[in-house]
Amino acid sequence: MPQDKLETRIKAKAAELGFASIGIARADAAPHSAARLREWLADGAHGSMIWMEERAHHRESPAGLWPEVRTVISLGVSYAPKDDPMKLADAGDIGRISVYAQGADYHDVVKRQLKALGRWLVAEAACELKVFVDTAPVMEKPLAEAAGLGWQGKHTNLVSRAHGSWLFLGAIYTTLELTPDVAGRDTCGSCDACQQACPTAAFPKPYRLDARRCISYLTIEHKGPIPEEFRAAMGNRIYGCDDCLAACPWNKFAVAASANMAFRPRAELTAPALADLLDLDDAGFRQVFAGSPIKRIGRERMVRNAAIAAGNSGEYALVPVLQRLTTDASETVAEAARWALEQLGRQAKK
Repeated sequence: MPQDKLETRIKAKAAELGFASIGIARADAAPHSAARLREWLADGAHGSMIWMEERAHHRESPAGLWPEVRTVISLGVSYAPKDDPMKLADAGDIGRISVYAQGADYHDVVKRQLKALGRWLVAEAACELKVFVDTAPVMEKPLAEAAGLGWQGKHTNLVSRAHGSWLFLGAIYTTLELTPDVAGRDTCGSCDACQQACPTAAFPKPYRLDARRCISYLTIEHKGPIPEEFRAAMGNRIYGCDDCLAACPWNKFAVAASANMAFRPRAELTAPALADLLDLDDAGFRQVFAGSPIKRIGRERMVRNAAIAAGNSGEYALVPVLQRLTTDASETVAEAARWALEQLGRQAKK
């Protein structure tokens, strides 16, 4: 089979397997990403995500992780929401969960699709390859830009003309020498909608995120008490934040990804009641969030987040469960509950 036909066949197979976007880049096609990563780490903007430092040498380039790689196949799976991600912003008794986490765990879903494409490619071209989702030390976004899937927007996430800001990314590293696609071109222009939308001013400048101020980082990655300066701005967000993504004008071209059953929102995750979340024990947490990416943060962080949302809610019906949590075995939870009661008390006096 002529080599110039293989790229077309790969793309057709990827579409058959459910990938919404695919592009090909040389393994050395994102040369500036290493310097940007080093600068970001030196600024401490990664917060407590120590693994970013520990495996930076692997993350800086595909060859740093696997010297034999010659080509990177970047793939995207759409999770564009059917409904407005901001519609529950003022629902005080409800916790808001980021769109990407309302369905099945994307790590599992995308990994299965990558492995299926990888098996097909090995059979077709007798090559070596490795597949990655975002748990590996891979710079998916710069590589996806190099492969033409879109560009890294001012919110640092990938923006696609066809899918907006709603793409899960995966990558296949291969020893094949494939013809690369044209790299994505930044068309953010003068737009700063994502920067203006951020409730905690987590962007010190365009194209730079300070994770330490980001609600997604604070509610998911950060352990222990959340700094008080960010608690009011969290509102009712209990897992992640979609504000900068939802503000992107390119989303108007994205078609809801309802065809992918795996990412259809689970009813219990679209609008969970804060009262129910505050009442979770460890077993209850595992039951509710089984099969969800949320399961990895554990009960302590989820109830901590819910307690802060309760403090912002003005819902005095939550006082009894918050009072119980002030003696929780987790001091992180207990402290958040005490703070919430203090906030509700202040609101009652207004």
